[in-house]
Order: sequence, then C-alpha cells, then structure tokens
Amino acid sequence: MKFPESISFTSALADVRLAKPAPAQEAAVVDDSAEREKAAYERGRQEGEAALREQLIAQRNEMAALLHGVIDSLQKTVPQLVHETESALIQLALESAQKIVAGMPVNPKLVESVVREALQQVEDTAEVVIQLHPDDLALLQKHKSDVLKPSPNSKPLQFSSSAEVTRGGCLLRTRFGIIDARRETKLDQLREALAA
Repeated sequence: MKFPESISFTSALADVRLAKPAPAQEAAVVDDSAEREKAAYERGRQEGEAALREQLIAQRNEMAALLHGVIDSLQKTVPQLVHETESALIQLALESAQKIVAGMPVNPKLVESVVREALQQVEDTAEVVIQLHPDDLALLQKHKSDVLKPSPNSKPLQFSSSAEVTRGGCLLRTRFGIIDARRETKLDQLREALAA
C-alpha cells in the first residue's frame, strides 16, 4: 500500500511487526490462488491439446500428400517400366533367334525349304532368277536337289550364285521386283513386326 505523503517519526521505532492478515482473508487468498492455478492448468491443457491436434492434422496432411506423390509416381513409372521391359524382352528374343539361326548348319533341305517358300510368293512364274550363295548353289548341285529340276507346271527357273546372298537365304528376281528371302531380312521383318 502506498501513501501519498511521507510520515516522519521523531524517535526511532522499536519492536515493529507486520500485522497478520485475518484468517478469512488468508483462506480467500489461498482459494483464489488455487482457482487461478487450476484455471491456468486447464487453459494450458486445452492449448496443448489444440496444438497437438493441429500438429496431428498437419502430419496427416503431409502423409496424404506423400502418399499421393508416391501413387502418382508409380502411375507414371509402371507403364514406362512395362514398355522398357517389353522392349528388352523383344530385343533379347530377337538376339536369341538370330544366334540360333546363325548357328544352324546349312544343308540341302534347309536351302530347298527357303527356295520353295520364296517361290510361293511369286505370282507370275515367268522369268524367275533365283540367286543363292555360291556354297549353297554348289551344295544343291552336289546333292542333285529336286528344286533345281524344272517342274512340268511352271517355266524353268534360272539359278545363279551371288555374293550378295548370305548362306541359307535366297533372292528371287522377277520382272515385277525382288523377293528377299535372306535370313537377315527375315529377322529385320520380325523385328519390325514385334516393334509395331
């Protein structure tokens, strides 16, 4: 408590003590203090719960955004991965086929089969020249292959050797164009068909 003016004493004060507040005042002060403490505790608890709730909502939103990001990424990545895997498998299959075909021994039956298959694509039987690798032509001649003999229903075929033709394949030249039955051409056609 403040006083508006100073009080001066003529002699020194002796045995001065503070008066005790009345017991009713003391209990009121203690009750008021306990209520303020309880109210402060409740307010702190509510503020803490609100802060925790906001933090949980923020974390939930972050997790949802992360989940959506992962899902979007997978939706974009999976088709690309499937396409890349498909391409790799096609390439592997073609390389395997090429190695198998390249490793096949060239014999008269194989060459005859290639020539007959190519002849089935010829619509006009006039003026057909069949070009074979020199070793393949010599192989057919050595084994006196039936494919070299003229058939009664068609005009005679002309056979010639060409270094342009690889082993196990042939080129048919007609007045309308060329039928390419070389191994590498067939593999290229297979590659194009699989890529489409």
